[in-house]
Amino acid sequence: MSTEKIIRGDHCTSCNTSVVNESGAVKFKCPGCGKYEIIRCANCRKIVTKYKCPSCGFEGPN
Repeated sequence: MSTEKIIRGDHCTSCNTSVVNESGAVKFKCPGCGKYEIIRCANCRKIVTKYKCPSCGFEGPN
C-alpha cells in the first residue's frame, strides 16, 4: 500500500478523528475505484475498524 503525506485538515475515514502529525496514520486511494482517498488513523488500523468509500461503496479492511 502506498501512502501519502498526511496534511492539515485530514480526518480518519472511519472515526473522523484528526490525523495531523499522527504516527501510524495512512492515506491511500480506494482499492475499489481509485478515486477517493481513504485516510486511516493508527487506532482504527490497529483495531481493524471498517471503512466505506463514499464514491463506490467499497468496504475494507478484509
